[in-house]
Amino acid sequence: MEFEPVIGLEIHVQMDTKTKLFCSCPVEFGAEPNRNTCPVCLGLPGSLPVLNKKAVELATRAALALNCRINTRSIFARKNYFYPDLPKGYQISQYEEPLAVEGWLEVEGKRVRIRRLHIEEDAGKNLHEGSRTFVDLNRAGTPLMEIVTEPDIDSPQMAKEFLEKLRSIMRYAGVSRADMEKGQLRCDINLSIRPKGSKELGTRVEIKNVNSFKFVQKAIESEMERQTKLLLSGEKVVQETRTFDPSTGLTHPMRSKEEAEDYRYFPEPDLLPLILSPNWVEEIRKGMPELPEQRLERFLKEYGLEEYSAKVLTENKELGDFFEESLNHYGEEPRLTANWLLNDLLGQLAEWGKDIESSPVSTESLAELVRLIKEGVLSSKLAKEVLKEMVATGKRPTQVVEEKGLRQVSDEDAIRGLIEQVLQENHREAERFRAGEEKVFGFLVGQVMKKAKGKANPQLVNSLLKRMLTGA
Repeated sequence: MEFEPVIGLEIHVQMDTKTKLFCSCPVEFGAEPNRNTCPVCLGLPGSLPVLNKKAVELATRAALALNCRINTRSIFARKNYFYPDLPKGYQISQYEEPLAVEGWLEVEGKRVRIRRLHIEEDAGKNLHEGSRTFVDLNRAGTPLMEIVTEPDIDSPQMAKEFLEKLRSIMRYAGVSRADMEKGQLRCDINLSIRPKGSKELGTRVEIKNVNSFKFVQKAIESEMERQTKLLLSGEKVVQETRTFDPSTGLTHPMRSKEEAEDYRYFPEPDLLPLILSPNWVEEIRKGMPELPEQRLERFLKEYGLEEYSAKVLTENKELGDFFEESLNHYGEEPRLTANWLLNDLLGQLAEWGKDIESSPVSTESLAELVRLIKEGVLSSKLAKEVLKEMVATGKRPTQVVEEKGLRQVSDEDAIRGLIEQVLQENHREAERFRAGEEKVFGFLVGQVMKKAKGKANPQLVNSLLKRMLTGA
Protein backbone atom coordinates (compact mmCIF):
# COMPACT_ATOMS: atom_id res chain seq x y z
CA MET A 1 0.00 0.00 0.00
CA GLU A 2 1.26 3.49 -0.87
CA PHE A 3 0.77 6.37 1.56
CA GLU A 4 0.79 10.15 1.09
CA PRO A 5 1.53 12.84 3.69
CA VAL A 6 -0.81 15.61 4.84
CA ILE A 7 1.30 18.43 6.26
CA GLY A 8 0.51 21.68 8.01
CA LEU A 9 3.03 24.07 9.54
CA GLU A 10 2.95 26.35 12.58
CA ILE A 11 5.65 28.98 12.16
CA HIS A 12 6.81 31.44 14.80
CA VAL A 13 8.48 34.58 13.42
CA GLN A 14 10.20 37.05 15.72
CA MET A 15 9.31 40.59 14.71
CA ASP A 16 12.12 43.09 14.25
CA THR A 17 11.25 45.54 17.03
CA LYS A 18 13.67 47.31 19.35
CA THR A 19 11.64 46.50 22.46
CA LYS A 20 9.46 43.67 23.75
CA LEU A 21 5.76 43.21 23.06
CA PHE A 22 4.35 44.54 26.34
CA CYS A 23 7.24 46.44 27.96
CA SER A 24 10.23 48.64 27.09
CA CYS A 25 12.94 46.02 27.67
CA PRO A 26 15.30 45.82 24.67
CA VAL A 27 15.29 42.86 22.29
CA GLU A 28 18.96 41.89 22.08
CA PHE A 29 20.27 38.55 20.84
CA GLY A 30 23.24 37.21 22.82
CA ALA A 31 22.87 39.58 25.78
CA GLU A 32 24.07 38.51 29.22
CA PRO A 33 21.41 36.14 30.67
CA ASN A 34 18.47 37.82 32.43
CA ARG A 35 19.83 41.33 31.82
CA ASN A 36 16.89 42.53 29.68
CA THR A 37 14.02 41.90 32.09
CA CYS A 38 11.55 43.99 34.10
CA PRO A 39 8.47 43.43 36.32
CA VAL A 40 6.21 43.21 33.23
CA CYS A 41 8.08 40.48 31.33
CA LEU A 42 8.83 38.68 34.61
CA GLY A 43 5.11 38.67 35.43
CA LEU A 44 5.53 40.28 38.86
CA PRO A 45 2.35 41.18 40.79
CA GLY A 46 0.92 44.60 39.98
CA SER A 47 2.69 44.96 36.62
CA LEU A 48 0.55 45.72 33.56
CA PRO A 49 1.26 45.09 29.86
CA VAL A 50 1.26 47.93 27.31
CA LEU A 51 1.05 46.83 23.66
CA ASN A 52 3.94 47.70 21.33
CA LYS A 53 2.43 49.60 18.35
CA LYS A 54 5.39 48.78 16.09
CA ALA A 55 4.78 45.06 16.58
CA VAL A 56 1.15 45.49 15.49
CA GLU A 57 2.30 47.41 12.41
CA LEU A 58 4.83 44.72 11.45
CA ALA A 59 2.31 41.91 11.97
CA THR A 60 -0.20 43.80 9.81
CA ARG A 61 2.44 44.26 7.12
CA ALA A 62 3.23 40.53 7.22
CA ALA A 63 -0.47 39.65 6.96
CA LEU A 64 -0.85 41.86 3.89
CA ALA A 65 2.24 40.30 2.29
CA LEU A 66 0.69 36.85 2.88
CA ASN A 67 -2.64 37.84 1.26
CA CYS A 68 -4.53 37.63 4.56
CA ARG A 69 -7.81 39.29 5.51
CA ILE A 70 -7.12 41.71 8.38
CA ASN A 71 -9.51 41.64 11.33
CA THR A 72 -9.87 45.23 12.47
CA ARG A 73 -10.90 43.85 15.88
CA SER A 74 -8.84 41.13 17.58
CA ILE A 75 -8.60 39.88 21.16
CA PHE A 76 -5.61 38.93 23.32
CA ALA A 77 -5.96 35.80 25.43
CA ARG A 78 -4.08 34.02 28.19
CA LYS A 79 -2.70 30.63 27.21
CA ASN A 80 -2.02 28.79 30.46
CA TYR A 81 0.78 26.29 30.86
CA PHE A 82 3.62 25.76 33.31
CA TYR A 83 7.23 25.61 32.17
CA PRO A 84 10.29 27.01 33.97
CA ASP A 85 10.87 29.53 31.16
CA LEU A 86 7.34 31.00 31.42
CA PRO A 87 7.50 33.28 34.46
CA LYS A 88 3.81 34.31 34.53
CA GLY A 89 2.52 30.74 34.16
CA TYR A 90 0.69 31.90 31.03
CA GLN A 91 1.53 33.36 27.63
CA ILE A 92 -0.32 36.35 26.18
CA SER A 93 -1.44 35.28 22.73
CA GLN A 94 -4.50 35.49 20.47
CA TYR A 95 -6.91 32.61 20.04
CA GLU A 96 -10.56 32.95 19.01
CA GLU A 97 -10.18 36.35 17.34
CA PRO A 98 -6.71 36.63 15.72
CA LEU A 99 -5.25 39.58 13.85
CA ALA A 100 -5.57 38.02 10.37
CA VAL A 101 -7.04 34.98 8.61
CA GLU A 102 -7.55 33.35 5.20
CA GLY A 103 -4.19 34.09 3.58
CA TRP A 104 -2.21 32.07 1.05
CA LEU A 105 1.16 31.57 -0.61
CA GLU A 106 1.75 29.83 -3.90
CA VAL A 107 4.45 27.13 -3.91
CA GLU A 108 5.23 24.76 -6.79
CA GLY A 109 2.16 26.09 -8.60
CA LYS A 110 -0.09 25.14 -5.68
CA ARG A 111 -1.79 27.53 -3.28
CA VAL A 112 -1.03 26.81 0.39
CA ARG A 113 -3.74 28.40 2.51
CA ILE A 114 -2.87 30.26 5.70
CA ARG A 115 -5.51 29.70 8.38
CA ARG A 116 -4.46 32.48 10.75
CA LEU A 117 -1.75 34.93 11.72
CA HIS A 118 -1.74 36.18 15.28
CA ILE A 119 0.48 38.12 17.68
CA GLU A 120 1.92 36.62 20.85
CA GLU A 121 4.84 36.96 23.25
CA ASP A 122 7.75 34.55 23.36
CA ALA A 123 8.76 32.52 26.39
CA GLY A 124 12.24 32.49 27.92
CA LYS A 125 14.87 29.85 27.25
CA ASN A 126 16.01 26.80 29.22
CA LEU A 127 19.73 26.02 29.07
CA HIS A 128 20.67 22.45 30.01
CA GLU A 129 24.12 21.59 31.37
CA GLY A 130 24.41 18.02 32.58
CA SER A 131 21.91 17.46 35.37
CA ARG A 132 21.32 21.20 35.86
CA THR A 133 18.97 23.54 33.98
CA PHE A 134 19.40 27.32 33.86
CA VAL A 135 16.68 29.75 32.83
CA ASP A 136 17.39 32.86 30.74
CA LEU A 137 14.38 35.20 30.56
CA ASN A 138 15.86 37.75 28.15
CA ARG A 139 13.65 36.34 25.39
CA ALA A 140 10.47 36.36 27.53
CA GLY A 141 8.05 38.89 26.06
CA THR A 142 9.77 39.19 22.66
CA PRO A 143 7.15 39.94 19.94
CA LEU A 144 6.22 36.94 17.79
CA MET A 145 3.81 36.20 14.99
CA GLU A 146 2.42 32.71 14.73
CA ILE A 147 1.49 31.74 11.18
CA VAL A 148 -0.62 28.58 10.87
CA THR A 149 -1.16 26.92 7.50
CA GLU A 150 -3.97 24.62 6.44
CA PRO A 151 -2.83 21.01 5.82
CA ASP A 152 -2.23 21.76 2.13
CA ILE A 153 1.43 20.74 1.91
CA ASP A 154 1.90 17.34 0.28
CA SER A 155 5.66 16.67 0.28
CA PRO A 156 8.78 17.30 2.38
CA GLN A 157 10.30 19.36 -0.46
CA MET A 158 7.20 21.55 -0.67
CA ALA A 159 7.37 22.23 3.08
CA LYS A 160 10.98 23.34 2.73
CA GLU A 161 10.18 25.58 -0.24
CA PHE A 162 7.20 27.11 1.57
CA LEU A 163 9.41 28.09 4.51
CA GLU A 164 12.13 29.48 2.24
CA LYS A 165 9.56 31.61 0.42
CA LEU A 166 8.00 32.75 3.70
CA ARG A 167 11.39 33.82 5.07
CA SER A 168 12.15 35.74 1.89
CA ILE A 169 8.82 37.61 2.15
CA MET A 170 9.40 38.44 5.82
CA ARG A 171 12.77 39.95 4.94
CA TYR A 172 11.47 41.91 1.97
CA ALA A 173 8.53 43.23 3.98
CA GLY A 174 10.94 44.45 6.67
CA VAL A 175 9.08 42.39 9.28
CA SER A 176 11.88 40.11 10.48
CA ARG A 177 15.37 38.92 9.67
CA ALA A 178 13.89 35.44 10.15
CA ASP A 179 17.30 34.00 11.01
CA MET A 180 16.72 30.40 12.12
CA GLU A 181 20.15 30.18 13.78
CA LYS A 182 19.12 33.00 16.14
CA GLY A 183 15.68 31.50 16.77
CA GLN A 184 13.94 34.27 14.81
CA LEU A 185 12.05 31.69 12.76
CA ARG A 186 10.96 28.41 14.33
CA CYS A 187 8.74 25.74 12.88
CA ASP A 188 6.42 23.06 14.26
CA ILE A 189 5.25 20.39 11.82
CA ASN A 190 1.83 18.72 11.93
CA LEU A 191 1.96 15.51 9.93
CA SER A 192 -0.25 12.54 9.20
CA ILE A 193 -0.25 9.97 6.41
CA ARG A 194 -3.13 8.27 4.61
CA PRO A 195 -3.56 5.76 1.76
CA LYS A 196 -2.86 7.53 -1.52
CA GLY A 197 -6.07 8.95 -2.98
CA SER A 198 -7.98 8.71 0.32
CA LYS A 199 -9.85 11.78 1.60
CA GLU A 200 -9.80 10.74 5.27
CA LEU A 201 -7.11 12.21 7.48
CA GLY A 202 -4.77 10.00 9.49
CA THR A 203 -3.68 10.50 13.11
CA ARG A 204 -1.75 13.73 13.43
CA VAL A 205 1.68 13.94 15.06
CA GLU A 206 3.37 17.24 15.90
CA ILE A 207 7.15 17.69 15.57
CA LYS A 208 8.29 20.66 17.68
CA ASN A 209 10.85 23.41 17.08
CA VAL A 210 12.69 22.28 13.97
CA ASN A 211 15.38 24.89 13.39
CA SER A 212 16.54 24.67 9.76
CA PHE A 213 14.93 24.23 6.35
CA LYS A 214 17.00 21.13 5.67
CA PHE A 215 15.96 19.59 9.00
CA VAL A 216 12.28 20.33 8.31
CA GLN A 217 12.54 18.27 5.13
CA LYS A 218 14.46 15.48 6.87
CA ALA A 219 12.12 15.41 9.88
CA ILE A 220 9.10 14.98 7.62
CA GLU A 221 10.81 12.24 5.62
CA SER A 222 11.79 10.42 8.83
CA GLU A 223 8.32 10.69 10.40
CA MET A 224 6.63 9.57 7.17
CA GLU A 225 8.83 6.47 7.17
CA ARG A 226 8.09 5.76 10.85
CA GLN A 227 4.33 6.09 10.44
CA THR A 228 4.33 4.01 7.24
CA LYS A 229 6.14 1.14 9.02
CA LEU A 230 3.64 1.26 11.90
CA LEU A 231 0.59 1.11 9.63
CA LEU A 232 2.02 -1.62 7.40
CA SER A 233 2.69 -3.76 10.46
CA GLY A 234 -0.89 -3.34 11.66
CA GLU A 235 -0.10 -0.92 14.50
CA LYS A 236 -1.70 2.47 15.12
CA VAL A 237 -0.12 5.92 15.04
CA VAL A 238 -0.51 7.64 18.43
CA GLN A 239 -1.31 11.35 18.56
CA GLU A 240 1.65 12.93 20.34
CA THR A 241 4.31 15.60 20.24
CA ARG A 242 7.74 14.52 19.02
CA THR A 243 11.15 16.09 18.53
CA PHE A 244 13.64 15.65 15.70
CA ASP A 245 17.26 14.69 16.39
CA PRO A 246 19.47 15.84 13.48
CA SER A 247 22.36 13.61 14.63
CA THR A 248 20.30 10.43 14.13
CA GLY A 249 17.80 11.70 11.56
CA LEU A 250 14.97 10.29 13.72
CA THR A 251 12.00 11.72 15.63
CA HIS A 252 11.49 10.88 19.31
CA PRO A 253 8.42 11.21 21.59
CA MET A 254 8.26 14.22 23.94
CA ARG A 255 4.74 14.11 25.43
CA SER A 256 1.13 13.39 24.58
CA LYS A 257 -0.32 16.12 22.38
CA GLU A 258 -2.11 18.96 24.12
CA GLU A 259 -5.43 20.18 22.78
CA ALA A 260 -6.64 23.77 22.89
CA GLU A 261 -8.79 23.10 25.96
CA ASP A 262 -5.67 21.98 27.85
CA TYR A 263 -4.42 25.57 27.72
CA ARG A 264 -7.61 26.99 29.32
CA TYR A 265 -7.66 30.03 27.05
CA PHE A 266 -9.56 33.07 28.32
CA PRO A 267 -9.51 36.76 27.31
CA GLU A 268 -6.56 38.73 28.71
CA PRO A 269 -8.19 40.98 31.36
CA ASP A 270 -5.34 43.54 31.34
CA LEU A 271 -5.62 44.35 27.60
CA LEU A 272 -8.48 45.93 25.70
CA PRO A 273 -9.52 44.48 22.33
CA LEU A 274 -7.10 45.54 19.58
CA ILE A 275 -9.03 47.84 17.23
CA LEU A 276 -7.33 48.80 13.95
CA SER A 277 -8.49 51.79 11.94
CA PRO A 278 -9.19 50.78 8.30
CA ASN A 279 -7.39 53.98 7.25
CA TRP A 280 -4.30 52.92 9.22
CA VAL A 281 -4.35 49.48 7.59
CA GLU A 282 -4.67 51.15 4.18
CA GLU A 283 -1.67 53.39 4.96
CA ILE A 284 0.38 50.27 5.73
CA ARG A 285 -0.82 48.65 2.50
CA LYS A 286 0.20 51.69 0.44
CA GLY A 287 3.61 51.80 2.14
CA MET A 288 4.39 48.13 1.49
CA PRO A 289 7.88 47.60 0.02
CA GLU A 290 8.52 45.61 -3.15
CA LEU A 291 8.07 41.88 -2.52
CA PRO A 292 10.09 39.02 -4.10
CA GLU A 293 7.72 38.22 -6.98
CA GLN A 294 7.41 41.90 -7.90
CA ARG A 295 11.18 42.26 -7.89
CA LEU A 296 11.60 39.12 -10.02
CA GLU A 297 9.26 40.51 -12.67
CA ARG A 298 11.10 43.85 -12.63
CA PHE A 299 14.56 42.25 -12.90
CA LEU A 300 13.42 40.28 -15.96
CA LYS A 301 11.90 43.32 -17.67
CA GLU A 302 14.23 46.12 -16.58
CA TYR A 303 17.58 44.33 -16.78
CA GLY A 304 16.88 41.59 -19.32
CA LEU A 305 18.30 38.91 -17.00
CA GLU A 306 17.96 35.19 -17.61
CA GLU A 307 15.16 33.72 -15.51
CA TYR A 308 17.50 31.56 -13.39
CA SER A 309 19.75 34.53 -12.52
CA ALA A 310 16.75 36.73 -11.70
CA LYS A 311 15.29 34.04 -9.41
CA VAL A 312 18.52 33.54 -7.48
CA LEU A 313 19.00 37.30 -7.09
CA THR A 314 15.47 37.87 -5.80
CA GLU A 315 15.21 34.86 -3.48
CA ASN A 316 17.87 36.46 -1.27
CA LYS A 317 17.03 40.12 -0.59
CA GLU A 318 20.59 41.03 0.37
CA LEU A 319 21.92 39.52 -2.86
CA GLY A 320 19.39 41.45 -4.94
CA ASP A 321 20.27 44.65 -3.06
CA PHE A 322 23.99 44.07 -3.73
CA PHE A 323 23.28 43.59 -7.44
CA GLU A 324 21.23 46.77 -7.77
CA GLU A 325 23.70 48.85 -5.75
CA SER A 326 26.47 47.63 -8.09
CA LEU A 327 24.44 48.82 -11.06
CA ASN A 328 24.16 52.26 -9.42
CA HIS A 329 27.95 52.53 -9.87
CA TYR A 330 28.08 51.00 -13.37
CA GLY A 331 24.79 50.07 -14.99
CA GLU A 332 25.86 49.43 -18.59
CA GLU A 333 26.11 45.64 -18.23
CA PRO A 334 23.45 44.18 -15.90
CA ARG A 335 23.76 40.63 -17.28
CA LEU A 336 27.55 40.67 -17.02
CA THR A 337 27.28 42.06 -13.48
CA ALA A 338 24.82 39.31 -12.52
CA ASN A 339 27.10 36.62 -13.96
CA TRP A 340 30.18 37.85 -12.11
CA LEU A 341 28.23 38.24 -8.88
CA LEU A 342 26.54 34.83 -8.98
CA ASN A 343 29.17 32.67 -10.67
CA ASP A 344 32.41 34.19 -9.41
CA LEU A 345 32.06 36.46 -6.38
CA LEU A 346 29.74 34.10 -4.46
CA GLY A 347 32.04 31.17 -5.22
CA GLN A 348 35.08 33.06 -3.94
CA LEU A 349 33.21 34.17 -0.81
CA ALA A 350 32.14 30.58 -0.10
CA GLU A 351 35.78 29.49 -0.11
CA TRP A 352 36.45 32.02 2.66
CA GLY A 353 33.30 31.00 4.59
CA LYS A 354 31.65 34.37 3.94
CA ASP A 355 28.28 35.44 2.54
CA ILE A 356 27.31 38.53 0.57
CA GLU A 357 26.60 40.53 3.74
CA SER A 358 30.19 40.06 4.96
CA SER A 359 31.77 40.51 1.52
CA PRO A 360 35.12 42.35 1.52
CA VAL A 361 34.32 43.27 -2.11
CA SER A 362 32.04 46.31 -2.14
CA THR A 363 29.30 46.99 -4.68
CA GLU A 364 31.48 49.77 -6.10
CA SER A 365 34.44 47.39 -6.52
CA LEU A 366 32.33 44.78 -8.33
CA ALA A 367 30.99 47.48 -10.66
CA GLU A 368 34.56 48.65 -11.32
CA LEU A 369 35.66 45.10 -12.14
CA VAL A 370 32.81 44.68 -14.64
CA ARG A 371 33.72 48.01 -16.25
CA LEU A 372 37.37 46.94 -16.63
CA ILE A 373 36.22 43.71 -18.32
CA LYS A 374 33.86 45.57 -20.63
CA GLU A 375 36.53 48.13 -21.59
CA GLY A 376 39.02 45.38 -22.44
CA VAL A 377 41.43 46.24 -19.63
CA LEU A 378 40.94 42.74 -18.22
CA SER A 379 40.23 39.42 -19.92
CA SER A 380 37.93 36.98 -18.11
CA LYS A 381 40.94 34.96 -17.02
CA LEU A 382 42.77 38.00 -15.61
CA ALA A 383 39.56 39.27 -14.01
CA LYS A 384 39.21 36.00 -12.07
CA GLU A 385 42.74 36.46 -10.76
CA VAL A 386 41.99 40.07 -9.80
CA LEU A 387 38.75 39.08 -8.06
CA LYS A 388 40.54 36.41 -6.05
CA GLU A 389 42.93 39.08 -4.73
CA MET A 390 40.02 41.48 -4.07
CA VAL A 391 38.26 38.90 -1.88
CA ALA A 392 41.48 38.10 -0.03
CA THR A 393 42.50 41.73 0.62
CA GLY A 394 39.46 43.96 0.09
CA LYS A 395 41.45 46.03 -2.43
CA ARG A 396 39.86 47.80 -5.40
CA PRO A 397 40.34 46.12 -8.81
CA THR A 398 42.35 48.99 -10.29
CA GLN A 399 44.74 48.80 -7.33
CA VAL A 400 45.21 45.05 -7.82
CA VAL A 401 45.74 45.50 -11.58
CA GLU A 402 48.46 48.13 -11.05
CA GLU A 403 50.22 46.32 -8.19
CA LYS A 404 50.35 42.98 -9.99
CA GLY A 405 50.75 44.27 -13.53
CA LEU A 406 47.67 42.42 -14.73
CA ARG A 407 46.46 44.94 -17.31
CA GLN A 408 45.41 43.23 -20.53
CA VAL A 409 47.59 43.94 -23.60
CA SER A 410 45.39 45.25 -26.43
CA ASP A 411 48.08 46.97 -28.49
CA GLU A 412 47.92 45.48 -32.03
CA ASP A 413 51.58 46.07 -32.83
CA ALA A 414 52.73 44.38 -29.61
CA ILE A 415 50.48 41.37 -30.18
CA ARG A 416 51.50 41.14 -33.85
CA GLY A 417 55.14 40.99 -32.76
CA LEU A 418 54.35 38.08 -30.40
CA ILE A 419 52.48 36.24 -33.17
CA GLU A 420 55.43 36.63 -35.54
CA GLN A 421 57.72 35.05 -32.96
CA VAL A 422 55.31 32.12 -32.45
CA LEU A 423 54.95 31.51 -36.20
CA GLN A 424 58.74 31.50 -36.67
CA GLU A 425 59.18 29.03 -33.79
CA ASN A 426 56.26 26.82 -34.89
CA HIS A 427 56.41 27.05 -38.72
CA ARG A 428 55.43 23.36 -39.11
CA GLU A 429 52.24 23.85 -37.12
CA ALA A 430 51.51 27.01 -39.14
CA GLU A 431 51.84 25.05 -42.40
CA ARG A 432 49.60 22.27 -41.06
CA PHE A 433 46.91 24.90 -40.37
CA ARG A 434 47.27 26.33 -43.86
CA ALA A 435 46.88 22.80 -45.21
CA GLY A 436 43.47 22.57 -43.54
CA GLU A 437 44.29 21.14 -40.11
CA GLU A 438 42.24 23.68 -38.16
CA LYS A 439 42.69 22.08 -34.73
CA VAL A 440 46.29 23.37 -34.72
CA PHE A 441 44.93 26.91 -34.39
CA GLY A 442 44.18 26.46 -30.67
CA PHE A 443 47.77 25.35 -30.04
CA LEU A 444 49.13 28.47 -31.76
CA VAL A 445 46.79 30.74 -29.78
CA GLY A 446 48.02 29.06 -26.60
CA GLN A 447 51.65 29.75 -27.54
CA VAL A 448 50.90 33.45 -28.14
CA MET A 449 49.11 33.72 -24.76
CA LYS A 450 52.02 31.96 -23.10
CA LYS A 451 54.46 34.54 -24.48
CA ALA A 452 52.10 37.30 -23.34
CA LYS A 453 51.92 35.71 -19.85
CA GLY A 454 48.16 35.47 -20.25
CA LYS A 455 47.76 39.24 -20.58
CA ALA A 456 47.05 39.54 -24.32
CA ASN A 457 43.49 40.36 -25.39
CA PRO A 458 42.27 36.90 -26.51
CA GLN A 459 39.80 38.23 -29.11
CA LEU A 460 42.56 40.34 -30.68
CA VAL A 461 45.00 37.40 -30.61
CA ASN A 462 42.47 35.19 -32.42
CA SER A 463 41.63 37.70 -35.16
CA LEU A 464 45.26 38.81 -35.81
CA LEU A 465 46.60 35.25 -35.81
CA LYS A 466 43.97 34.11 -38.31
CA ARG A 467 44.73 37.06 -40.61
CA MET A 468 48.50 36.49 -40.42
CA LEU A 469 48.13 32.76 -41.14
CA THR A 470 45.80 33.19 -44.11
CA GLY A 471 47.23 36.44 -45.45
CA ALA A 472 43.74 37.93 -45.43
